[in-house]
Amino acid sequence: MAHSDGKYADFEGLRERAVALRRAGLSRRQIRDRLHVDNNDILNRLLEGEPPPEWTKRPNARDDLRHRARELRLQGWTYDQIQVELGCSKSSISLWVRDLPKPERKRTSEEAAAIARRGWEAKLQLRDEERQQTKDAAKEAVGALSARELFLVGVGLYWAEGSKDKPYQRRENVTFVNSDPGMIQVFLAWLDLLGVERDRLRYAVMIHEKADVAGAEQYWADLVCADRSAFNKTTLKRHNPRTVRKNVGENYRGCLVVKVLKGADLYRRIEGSWYGIVVSTREADQPNRI
Repeated sequence: MAHSDGKYADFEGLRERAVALRRAGLSRRQIRDRLHVDNNDILNRLLEGEPPPEWTKRPNARDDLRHRARELRLQGWTYDQIQVELGCSKSSISLWVRDLPKPERKRTSEEAAAIARRGWEAKLQLRDEERQQTKDAAKEAVGALSARELFLVGVGLYWAEGSKDKPYQRRENVTFVNSDPGMIQVFLAWLDLLGVERDRLRYAVMIHEKADVAGAEQYWADLVCADRSAFNKTTLKRHNPRTVRKNVGENYRGCLVVKVLKGADLYRRIEGSWYGIVVSTREADQPNRI
């Protein structure tokens, strides 16, 4: 049975491990510490029907634990290690072994730092893998797009990133600017769906003057499969010596401007389609407002 806490989601698997440890002779505290189960109700359910090991019932069981704790301390074990091994509280361990010398540190501070760094790097790698698995699963879930789905995606994409007409400045033209190659490819696929011929498109690169300008121009030309004659003059962003550039590296290629010639009618269709989406959303939301 799953628990609401994600930590105990695989309850049956956790119970199997808990039962195996119980039958191997471990106490409740030992099982709790090894499985990191902090909830007593959960621990009770995990061990339901499993009797405690005989050694925990002996009158001198506490003395045996104390003796074993002192042995382990003399071998150089830390409080944490002893707690996991014996299932005792740190306060009890401290009371039992406080007269014994502290174990010598076996590692230098540099070695300890290196171990901690490797552990952190391993954790980051695990997080990256989990992050990528989530992205891959979401990508697979999208599947093939219908023409209507692509149409609606394109309208939303343009209204978020494209130029727009203003009451105080009439400019009914279709101009789309973005630095994400995927966004550019989706936008071009959307224009194809709408029947916009590629010879009606003009391109321009916008990039920092200290970047690889020629390389960026070639990259965008290859991406959109267009001849360089379809590209207008590149716009260079001048360098401000008082700022620190973050858009650096081989993956920085500036932005690509995509403009549709004679696009006034297309712009009006885009704007009308967007407000059609807005109206449909409002109507769909009406039952929730009643």
